[in-house]
Amino acid sequence: MTTSRILIIPTRRAHSNHAEVARSIGVDIIAGRYAEGTRLPGDAEMIAMFGVSRPVLRESVKTLVAKGLLTTKARVGTVVRERVAWNMFDADVLAWHLDAGIDKRFLNDLAEIRLAVEPRAAALAAAQRSEQDVVELRRCMERMRLEASDSVGFADADLALHVSVARASGNLFMRSIGHVIEAALRASFLLSAPVEPEDRDTVLLWHQKIVDAIAAGDATTASEAMVYVIHNGMRRHDGTVIETVPAEALPSAEAGERS
Repeated sequence: MTTSRILIIPTRRAHSNHAEVARSIGVDIIAGRYAEGTRLPGDAEMIAMFGVSRPVLRESVKTLVAKGLLTTKARVGTVVRERVAWNMFDADVLAWHLDAGIDKRFLNDLAEIRLAVEPRAAALAAAQRSEQDVVELRRCMERMRLEASDSVGFADADLALHVSVARASGNLFMRSIGHVIEAALRASFLLSAPVEPEDRDTVLLWHQKIVDAIAAGDATTASEAMVYVIHNGMRRHDGTVIETVPAEALPSAEAGERS
């Protein structure tokens, strides 16, 4: 029987007081400890809770308001906004989701936006790619073949390939989206690792199809192969039995920065 799990990926901690307070409150909101429509505790309670000054707290709240997580209302206070208002393309908001723990809803939403963008990026890459782009894509494939399927190295190589496709598309918006969601993609790839030999062969085969189609200038095949890869990852998510994974038990999200 398939059950739902939460995967927690530790991310880099903030370097300033107000950023750390914003991160702590943001993670609590995303994890549901402050529900949508809930009013946050008053300033005095929050100041005592975090041991910071009032200006630091107010700067933290301003940060969360700007990211769509909070709203401030006269005579009401600071209130958690509904999820549809959150800026999911904000790098901090995505990082806080990884800190709070991602579930299948998050992974499915991520897959849907990938389906909206990545097949088109692959088609554009087939038309726009340079020889250096092809060299980089093939290098990523070689890295995937050399790494164990359930290793961070395999996930990093997979991520590097998808980011390279976005770059090869020549579309600045697609390149930017790929950069913003890198950490979320890495988490998704770690969770959907093709641990069975047959799954590994399938993953490598269809990623190779993407690379070969882009190298050959075949936009249709590149796009179709990308669609298959994303759907296949969704299938592996659905078939995974999940348990809560403590952050310290998982590799740091910074590991992928080697890419």
